[in-house]
Amino acid sequence: MTLDPALVEDPYELQKLLGFEIVDWSEDYARFDLPLAVKLTNRYGIPHGGVYAVLADTVMGFAGCYTGSTEDRRLAMTLSLNMNYLSVPSGTVLIAEGRRTGGGRKSFFGEATIRDDTGGLVATGTGVFRYRSR
Repeated sequence: MTLDPALVEDPYELQKLLGFEIVDWSEDYARFDLPLAVKLTNRYGIPHGGVYAVLADTVMGFAGCYTGSTEDRRLAMTLSLNMNYLSVPSGTVLIAEGRRTGGGRKSFFGEATIRDDTGGLVATGTGVFRYRSR
């Protein structure tokens, strides 16, 4: 894992509410982990699909915004997000990994995988993001 502690930002309110944390962040890559909890489940008792969507959106956005510098912070907004829900987790932690797969000066593409801590693939996603003006 290559997370530089100086690059870790304070959690924003939704991040605090859901409980996910950045674990790794480097050029074109990000990883966030989320311990499963009852507050994240739907009426069937399984993680709500929106939880997966938040994780996928977050890891893809971070993957495309890495600069390696605390002085040169880059932000992006989501233009499109597509999710595929594949299975129910059997572990206790969701592991979301995002990768920047292409793009240019103003926008980028990303893909995300979400697994549980047993290695089971539970969701995938793709997205299109636009860099925000500095």
